[in-house]
Amino acid sequence: MSTRALFREDAYLTRCDATVTAIDEQGIHLDQTVFYPLGGGQAGDAGTFTLADGTVIAIADTRKAKFEGATPDDAVHVPAPGQEDALAQLAVGDTVSAEIDWAQRYRRMRLHTASHLICAVLPFPVDGCSITTDYARLDLATVEPIEREDVEAKLNALIGGAHGVHTEWITDDEMAARPELVRTMSVKPPMGLGRVRLLRIENVDLQPCGGTHVRNTGEIGALRIAKLEKKSARTRRLVLELV
Repeated sequence: MSTRALFREDAYLTRCDATVTAIDEQGIHLDQTVFYPLGGGQAGDAGTFTLADGTVIAIADTRKAKFEGATPDDAVHVPAPGQEDALAQLAVGDTVSAEIDWAQRYRRMRLHTASHLICAVLPFPVDGCSITTDYARLDLATVEPIEREDVEAKLNALIGGAHGVHTEWITDDEMAARPELVRTMSVKPPMGLGRVRLLRIENVDLQPCGGTHVRNTGEIGALRIAKLEKKSARTRRLVLELV
């Protein structure tokens, strides 16, 4: 039932043909997918499955599959409500054309990459994050004051610098030897699979991440800090929005 996660190889893929490997109470499992499952703070993709006879199944969400031996790449696609008739046409072994909601995904890619830039501008541990279509929220573990105008200026300068963004891999042992790369307090990189995926923003930032990102910071576009508040005595919450 293992899924090949095509989005980890190319976040710009919008569709793929795939074979249904299982249908259960969790949803629909495929042998490969372009749909990103909820994880690491990033929301799961929505989109559609088109069957050979033209039947369309709306997918409302994508989650990590839960079964014995499942890996972080194993995804399950959750049909939207009211799909009973369309689902009745689907069977294990069928081929579907799986297509994500690209407009939704691309906004999340831009905001997710921007959240990594925030880690460079404000080098504090991240104590929680959420990447949605509308905003990116980061909780930073710090008691130091944060100046909105200064952060916005530095952030937009990094965006305008058009820094290349790409992924690379290191072994579990290399990851264990470099704990300083981990910026998040609540989400740790998956270990035990032999290798760990890193996101590098050239000359800016390097940290473990399994999410989807743009290829260049220039693609992010203008951003603003929509909210900056004191969440607790030791945590500051920052919310980014695309302008």
